[in-house]
Amino acid sequence: MNNLKLITVSGLPGSGKSTLAECIAKALKIPVFSVDPIESSILKSGIPRSFETGLAAYLVAETLAAEQLKLRSSVVLDAVSAVKEARQMWRDLAEKYGAQWVVIECVLEPVLHRQRIESRVRKIHGIPEVTWEDVERSRKEYLPWDQERLVLDSADAIEKNLEKARIFIDAFQ
Repeated sequence: MNNLKLITVSGLPGSGKSTLAECIAKALKIPVFSVDPIESSILKSGIPRSFETGLAAYLVAETLAAEQLKLRSSVVLDAVSAVKEARQMWRDLAEKYGAQWVVIECVLEPVLHRQRIESRVRKIHGIPEVTWEDVERSRKEYLPWDQERLVLDSADAIEKNLEKARIFIDAFQ
């Protein structure tokens, strides 16, 4: 029985994925690697923000996750994962270490999503607050998933979504 899991929590910016990823990691007592704080750390070194710093953050998350998977520890990845290259990176990583790839996608209806975006303040060094225009740009490049996944409505209570996520994750045995 393979209990090693690579849990990818994806969704548009501001869709609730970081909150859910942190709750899953805490509940399962496994590490979570979040792309935004990683990119922020890269920016703290003085490198200007660009496509490359975002890519570097994905690559660092991949490397950190690989180190844990190599030790036979499951991990949670918190990343938008909008494009096929990002998704293929996670798929390949799971395959390389014989982990089950569990995908959870957070969604939110547009009116509430916009309200959340316009009221949230994250204060992540070097990364400007996400605007609704940023979300709409991400939506245009966000591909439909072709991977079996659990889709969670982030308008639901986090406890309810965590319970659904745990059931879905546990089903991968």
